[in-house]
Amino acid sequence: MSNISTAPVEYGAAVDRYLAAAGLGPASRRIYRISLLGWAWPLVDRRTPTGRDRRGAHPPAVPLALLDDPQSPERLRRGLTVRSTTTRPSTVIRELACLRAATAWWLIQGWISTDPVLDLARPPGPAPLRPPDRARAALALRAPLRELTLWYLLHESRSPVEHVLALNIDHLDLPARRTRPSTATHLHWGEGTARLLPLLLAGRTAGPVFVTSRRAPATTPPADRCPVTGRGRLSYRRAAELFTAATRPLDPSGRGWTLFALRDRDALT
Repeated sequence: MSNISTAPVEYGAAVDRYLAAAGLGPASRRIYRISLLGWAWPLVDRRTPTGRDRRGAHPPAVPLALLDDPQSPERLRRGLTVRSTTTRPSTVIRELACLRAATAWWLIQGWISTDPVLDLARPPGPAPLRPPDRARAALALRAPLRELTLWYLLHESRSPVEHVLALNIDHLDLPARRTRPSTATHLHWGEGTARLLPLLLAGRTAGPVFVTSRRAPATTPPADRCPVTGRGRLSYRRAAELFTAATRPLDPSGRGWTLFALRDRDALT
């Protein structure tokens, strides 16, 4: 390969030169720059900062020639392994793709003579949890009382979400751990729900079991409003959103789970 231009001495300068020639838009250029500069830490055997620690962190000065060091592939591999344990798979894939594109371009320029990323592969992520394991993991989360009570009731009763959210307080026979015989929906629950329900209902004797965190609009039907707090009945959509958001850190895909993950009866046995 022949040199097209004088090679920069420092890795960060090589990143800037690559981005200037790549023809990327401002947003893509910013993402590429963050991704590429993040590899400076592993190149000198340091851990890439994450979260708040990464904001404003200045990457170490790294000679571009270090990419030709025989130890650099192993340093990058260790950095990739650590990064894969703290970052979403999609982010790791993107960062690795950015580095591959940059090193390929630097090779063409003749700025480096070997490709330290050639045999680098993203470590396999954790295997997806089976349904019982997902339910167990969700019920172990530190969640607000309302959410945790709902999740336990859905899991222990194995009832449709719509039936559980339609429950009113006067439907419940708490000592018997079931709904009253006169109730259209017949539910039974276990110890987890029995422990949480009295705490959730403290001070309320009528209205929906599961209510929103804010007062309901004036147009809300009385049957869907708590007479004590003025809060409305919790909707299916909101309950699903809260569960998906809470389980997102547990999901290797980063998407979070649906409420159906709670339906497996064997999760706590």
